[in-house]
Amino acid sequence: MKKIEAIIRPHKLDEVQDALSEAGYPGLTVSEVRGYGRQKGHKEIYRGTEYNINFVPKLKIELICSDERAEAALEIIIKTSKTGEVGDGKIFVYNVADAIRIRTGESGESAL
Repeated sequence: MKKIEAIIRPHKLDEVQDALSEAGYPGLTVSEVRGYGRQKGHKEIYRGTEYNINFVPKLKIELICSDERAEAALEIIIKTSKTGEVGDGKIFVYNVADAIRIRTGESGESAL
């Protein structure tokens, strides 16, 4: 199993979620996060004063799927979240040793 963790722009969430749902990925976890990379934040003007915003708001999407379905999920996330501009985000892929459904005690891919 693989864990796919993607940091994306907030306004891209609905598009990514709809595409994953249509492709048969039944669930994902979304967290509001803030950070910076090469973008190094941005400047905003409020009441005539310029402020540096060092941490940019993003969303972190987490998805667990079988090894066979990971590549398709990655392609969907890239295709639907890409704008071509700096700050589109990153995707990290991890190996998952096990998953357990608390309610039933199922483990492995059947718990997904």
